[in-house]
Amino acid sequence: MVKETRLSPEQLVLPLFARPGRKFRQPVNSMPGVFQLSPDEIVNEARTAFEAGVPAVLLFGIPESKDEAASGAYAKNGIVQQTVRLLKKELPELLVITDVCLCEYMSHGHCGLVKAGPRGARILNDPTLKLLAQTAISHVEAGADLVAPSDMMDGRVRAIRQALDARGFEDTPILAYAAKFASAYYGPFREAAESAPKFGDRRSYQMDGANAAEALREVAMDIEEGADIVMVKPALAYLDILYRVNTTFGYPTAAYAVSAEYSMIKAAAAQGWIDERAVTLETFLAMRRAGADIIITYAATDVARWLKAG
Repeated sequence: MVKETRLSPEQLVLPLFARPGRKFRQPVNSMPGVFQLSPDEIVNEARTAFEAGVPAVLLFGIPESKDEAASGAYAKNGIVQQTVRLLKKELPELLVITDVCLCEYMSHGHCGLVKAGPRGARILNDPTLKLLAQTAISHVEAGADLVAPSDMMDGRVRAIRQALDARGFEDTPILAYAAKFASAYYGPFREAAESAPKFGDRRSYQMDGANAAEALREVAMDIEEGADIVMVKPALAYLDILYRVNTTFGYPTAAYAVSAEYSMIKAAAAQGWIDERAVTLETFLAMRRAGADIIITYAATDVARWLKAG
């Protein structure tokens, strides 16, 4: 009766990795229980999660080929677009969120267009915005309920909002990766999404883990540009940021429990060192206590089942 913080399946989002094919399930070695899936298998995985009580999925795409213009990201029949159409046909009540980024589709693995120069390659922020907006439109035209820009290019929320509004999608919300830090916790994800940069790193556009005040400025900018939900990523090592974002802005706030957070618990549990269920639930309760309204996690289906079991 007096419990202050509650965790429920309705607060969970399951990330899924789509790639072309049929009846394709490729295990991700560094993430036990996670797979690269063909669209038909995505439907099966999403249905299982939905029946367990998980209301939403977050889609990432792995194309057949990559180039320096990320053309697969906004192709009408791209892998995410195909998967969205199939999900909305087979599971119309499922909330489908799409990751809007270019790294999985770029031959060099960066989140924006790249230009070589005398001091080395650099990311072209402003020219990238057009491609991100084009990608978001293609996802919504396919049936996506929300779009989630994760690239961390300055001004991308405004560019996407204006593009969606111009196409008549004024009611489509934006879940912005607002405070996304350059983190070692993303390691296993880069295997799952095949998105590791071929050179350098992403520190020129993702945030420095030392900067908390900057995180608040980044969130404020995304809200001003039209974000409806803001996200802190990673979650576990940035609970202080999560708390400050939620208390400062009072906006719907998501926490992304990223790949290494998931894999560390899985690895320790496999060794018999920890109780996977107890540690996972305690970890997510901490995220809720810090201010997360939504938790994006690869463990969503298991957590929903555990919560229903009591």
